[in-house]
Amino acid sequence: MAESSSTWMKQATIPSDPDEGRKVLEEILEALRSKTWDEEDVFAVHLAVEEALVNAIKHGNQLDPDKTVAIDCEVTTDRVTIRITDEGPGFVPSEIPDPTLEENLECPSGRGLMLMRSFMSRIIHNERGNSVLMEKTRTA
Repeated sequence: MAESSSTWMKQATIPSDPDEGRKVLEEILEALRSKTWDEEDVFAVHLAVEEALVNAIKHGNQLDPDKTVAIDCEVTTDRVTIRITDEGPGFVPSEIPDPTLEENLECPSGRGLMLMRSFMSRIIHNERGNSVLMEKTRTA
């Protein structure tokens, strides 16, 4: 992630604590607003990043205080890129059931992943499944 004067960057390693995740999320949202991103886009990034952080802290690291979550973010006037990596064993995204199918409507699993995919322009998991790269292009 290259740096320029119009790029806001943040690299953080936080403990597996939802409050610490919220602090970093607020910084990212403030960076988007400072670059005059539309509130609809800010809301989309908010939901996706919040879900990814909760997944990393709760599901990946099992709220283990000895494990950390790495966050790498870059915000420009037209794109935000965020990588969130936990120390958990990972998962296989394609094995998560589709929460919109009739047989899964009562199952809470998969909704967060679906939100992330619908609110971001691009989402890629690493091979191990413990790191997600999300990108959102500013709405025209």
